Amino acid sequence: MKIGVIDNGGQWTHREWRVLKSFEVDAEIFPNTVDDEKLIDLDGLVLSGGPASIESELSKLGNIKQYINHDYPIFGICAGAQFIALNSGGNVSKAVHPEYGKKEVNFYSKGSIFYDIPEKMIVWENHNDEIKSISDDYIICASSDTCRVQAFYHKSRDIFGVQFHPEVNNTEYGTEIFKNFIERCKK
Repeated sequence: MKIGVIDNGGQWTHREWRVLKSFEVDAEIFPNTVDDEKLIDLDGLVLSGGPASIESELSKLGNIKQYINHDYPIFGICAGAQFIALNSGGNVSKAVHPEYGKKEVNFYSKGSIFYDIPEKMIVWENHNDEIKSISDDYIICASSDTCRVQAFYHKSRDIFGVQFHPEVNNTEYGTEIFKNFIERCKK
C-alpha cells in the first residue's frame, strides 16, 4: 500500500509522513505542484497544512484541486481541510480567534475515521483561518468553543478533514486517526 503526502508548505509535513511510515506504510512526499498523473496509483492521499492564510495565499496550494478528484481516500489537515471545504462550495476566512497551541475538541459524530476516539480530546492547533461553512455533502463531526468546524467527513466518499494537527505528539489520539485513515486506504 502506498499513501502520498502533498507538501503544501506546512511545518509538519514530514511528521505526517513519519506517522504513516510508523505503521509500515509506503509513504512518499510530493510537492503540491506534482503532475496529477504521478498520483494515480496511490491508495490514499494526505493534504498537508500549508500557508499562513489560505484566504490570501491560495496560490501557494499549487495543483491540489486536481488531486481531490481521485477515488482513493483523501485526508486534509489544516490548510488541506480548508481547501477541501472551499472547493466544495464552503467558506474559509480569517478566524475570529486564530489558534496556536492546545485546544479541547468535542466530537459529537464519530463515524468514518473518527469512530474509536473519545468524545473530548486535546489537540494541537496552528491556524489563522478557519472553515466557516462546508457543503451539505459533508458531516461536521467536531467543534471547539472557538471553531465550529474542527473535523468533517464526506457522506458518500472517503474524504476527511481536520482543522487541528493529528500528526504532532500534543494531539491526543492523533495516531489513532491516522491508523483509521490507513485502514480506509486498504479497502
